[in-house]
Amino acid sequence: MSKLYFRYAAMNAGKSTALLQAAHNYEERGMRVLLFTAAHDDRSGSGVIGSRLGLQRQAATFGKDTEFTPEHLPADIACLLIDEAQFLTPRQVRQLHRLAHRGRMPVICYGLRSDFRGEAFPGSAQLLTLADDLEEMKTICACARKASMNMRLAADGRRVTEGEQVEIGGNDRYRAVCPSCFYSDGTA
Repeated sequence: MSKLYFRYAAMNAGKSTALLQAAHNYEERGMRVLLFTAAHDDRSGSGVIGSRLGLQRQAATFGKDTEFTPEHLPADIACLLIDEAQFLTPRQVRQLHRLAHRGRMPVICYGLRSDFRGEAFPGSAQLLTLADDLEEMKTICACARKASMNMRLAADGRRVTEGEQVEIGGNDRYRAVCPSCFYSDGTA
């Protein structure tokens, strides 16, 4: 039985690396996969899934108008893999759930659960509701506890607590932290 999977974590937990490994595993067995990443995430280049380990791979991109329905996808796909899944719309998550169950294609989504304010991304909230299989991928905070929150940093290294939910950035803009460190300055 095909399922919708959501593998979530704080920043820098290896989500993109795990996605690229899953793609390799399918292809090594002669199966075709389709990879997607968010169109506006260009940290590794447009339409590129890149891990902090240096692995990269071209991927299709999705935006808010992308349709995840059988008529918009190739018929010979064994698995659909989606990076930066927090940027999916709730409607797209519903389409992916339907695709997994009616189209009999596993759909594996990788993404953040929450933003720098500790609030859910709409796509992540819908994935947490509909995914048949949830897996938290682990990473650690600088204090050595499990990191489950994301902290946005200003250019001077100070914490940012207000602003637009989406601001693309890597280690220079975000830090994965534990809840204790997230609340340490009393602003969240």
